Amino acid sequence: MEKEKLQSFCMTLPGTTHDYQVDWQADRYHVGGKMFAMLGGDSEGKPIITLKCEPNRSEELRETYKSIIPGYYMNKTHWNSVYIDSNLPFDLLENLILHSYNLVFEKLTKKAQKQIIAK
Repeated sequence: MEKEKLQSFCMTLPGTTHDYQVDWQADRYHVGGKMFAMLGGDSEGKPIITLKCEPNRSEELRETYKSIIPGYYMNKTHWNSVYIDSNLPFDLLENLILHSYNLVFEKLTKKAQKQIIAK
């Protein structure tokens, strides 16, 4: 899976903003000022994408796929990290990114949601 494809997909979601966290050497993607995805590396520098996930689904995904682990440097209950160089289908990764985006979007105020949708 190509990092550029993941970055492009993240940026297609309404209201998405991007920044680069120098200390973590990671690209971060936000909606309404809240992060929903982070592209960086693990302690060995292997590329990962970290995504918010509903807790029950997190457990299920980790049990099903070896390349999905508890969120690296994040709350392990609500975040998963996925090794980008794994053989997961790209549509699964898109689905996980969208799931993360929706979880964050739904927590925004109604006013913020309307502003994002209106753009």
